[in-house]
Amino acid sequence: MRRIAPFLLAALLTTGVAMPASAAGSEALAITEAAATLPPNRFVWTPAADRPGRVSVLISIPDQRAYVFRGQQLVAASSVSTGSDDRPTPTGTFTILQKKAQHRSNLYDDAPMPFMQRLTWDGVALHAGRNPGFPASHGCIRLPSQFAKKLFDATQLGATVEVTDEAYVAGAFLPSGDAEDTAHANDYASR
Repeated sequence: MRRIAPFLLAALLTTGVAMPASAAGSEALAITEAAATLPPNRFVWTPAADRPGRVSVLISIPDQRAYVFRGQQLVAASSVSTGSDDRPTPTGTFTILQKKAQHRSNLYDDAPMPFMQRLTWDGVALHAGRNPGFPASHGCIRLPSQFAKKLFDATQLGATVEVTDEAYVAGAFLPSGDAEDTAHANDYASR
């Protein structure tokens, strides 16, 4: 298995340095490898993420990561903070119902929710917020501020967001080394 060059990995772990253009397969592998070691409030955003095309998002609760796809190509990844044990983030397939750049919570003390993208009418959304590296929200999916803005600009109403309680593994990058994970990862990548 090919590993990402250490100097490139270091650049990717900043707050969103663009990756150099490369073949889609090796770029997806590089994004996945970088995402595996992202500290809180960090993300990877490639030039392909800014190109035209259908955007979908996969949120992995165990990974505490967001994976962004243009069509079937993985183009970005970010650390996230999902719901705490007493207020879990629901799993399932959602569509973006509403977008508002400057939103305030009507449930939690008028808390700011910049770059809000509503997933449910009962209060679950993607938005910029505190991102400590573990589940800590009231059910929303908190994103690093710069990533939240980029994602807000890239998505449209009706875009698909899948929230899963399974880890995501793409292509040949298999932290566990399990062949079954490869087949499962390819299922996600083809959505």
